[in-house]
Amino acid sequence: MTTYWCERAWLPDGIAEAVRIEVDGGKITAVTANAPRAGTVLSGLTLPGFVNGHSHAFHRALRGRTHHDRGTFWTWRERMYSLASRLDPDSYYRLARGVYAEMVLAGYTSVGEFHYLHHAPGGKPYAEPNAMGEALWQAAKDAGIRLTLLDTCYLAGGIGVEPDEVQRRFSDKTATKWAQRAGEMREDETFRVGGAIHSVRAVPEDQLSEVAGGTGPLHIHLSEQRAENEQCVAAYGRTPTELLHDHGVLGERLTAVHATHLTAEDVQRLGSARSRACFCPTTERDLGDGIGPARALLDAGVRLSIGSDSNAVVDAFEETRALELNERLASEKRGRFTAEELLAAATDHGAVGWDEVGSLAPGAGADLVTVGLGSVRTAGIEPSGVVFAASGADVRDVVVAGREIVRDGVHQLIDRPETVLAKEIEALWQS
Repeated sequence: MTTYWCERAWLPDGIAEAVRIEVDGGKITAVTANAPRAGTVLSGLTLPGFVNGHSHAFHRALRGRTHHDRGTFWTWRERMYSLASRLDPDSYYRLARGVYAEMVLAGYTSVGEFHYLHHAPGGKPYAEPNAMGEALWQAAKDAGIRLTLLDTCYLAGGIGVEPDEVQRRFSDKTATKWAQRAGEMREDETFRVGGAIHSVRAVPEDQLSEVAGGTGPLHIHLSEQRAENEQCVAAYGRTPTELLHDHGVLGERLTAVHATHLTAEDVQRLGSARSRACFCPTTERDLGDGIGPARALLDAGVRLSIGSDSNAVVDAFEETRALELNERLASEKRGRFTAEELLAAATDHGAVGWDEVGSLAPGAGADLVTVGLGSVRTAGIEPSGVVFAASGADVRDVVVAGREIVRDGVHQLIDRPETVLAKEIEALWQS
């Protein structure tokens, strides 16, 4: 058994002082406030681990490299496809190892990897059909983060359009073949497998229900850009959300990623189905996607989570407070979310299949993130204001499944992750 003594901790009923947390077998066994100091001291404010509900790990190599020609969406897309064509299982492992280490340093303790880079160039399967997914699994294990591989079905280059040369790497040709390959992955104590529909553009209407037929978490890029909605209405006479509803895809398993351009009826359908929505504000800003209706979705009964998507920024606090700040811009009003609502979104590990993680309570998975309250960013704040003031640079200690991964701001498993990232990204662009 391991004992942590937290100067302050954000418990399910609020912030408490002098909190002793006892951990055994990767789970929290006891939580006691106003306890005498004992065990490992965590100075600052200790929070439940944050969840990164939507990541494309390989996009990290695009950071700071897509601003040419004023950085249009198409500039970004061309660079992304160029990068996708360069990766193999070994290089993907090395890159993802650095990316996942960066995530843990920023306060994330689990990540949902929206994984569609399945095959070799030209679409030929590797000798081990899940070699790319296994590279991500090993990278996450070595970086000390929980991973949910959201194995993604990607069959078309657009509605009624065949995949192009790069997109053939993404395609299993049919939903049945996708399910057979994805079903070969085996879970362990820090690795789980879910499914994903890339989008209504990439999975034909007649195969949506087959992809949605599993039992784990199911994600989809939904209404990220207006053009997607226009194409879907032109082809099917329905919005993407209506199409999913008609094919039985909406439900408690589903997380709609981005959910930016929704009608009022779309919002109500998602709420009635008790679906989730994962917002990725830093990427949505980077790509110029727009501001989604986060408050309206929450009011309708949709559970919110956050993600880093393209990893243009990896900072759990930046994504979390952006839910509120973006709403202020869209509504011209303050106070759209409470700090507690923001923390709930940031720690909804159920969105990626870890229902037992996300609170500092007996029986929960032992994921702890301690934030320093003495930096130039956090000095003088009220502890509950940490979601508005802190950054990933303020994360001092991280425990994942009872294992100490970050101590005093230093990753304990990977030496100098920034050096790992610089080396691997430079090598990819020179290849």
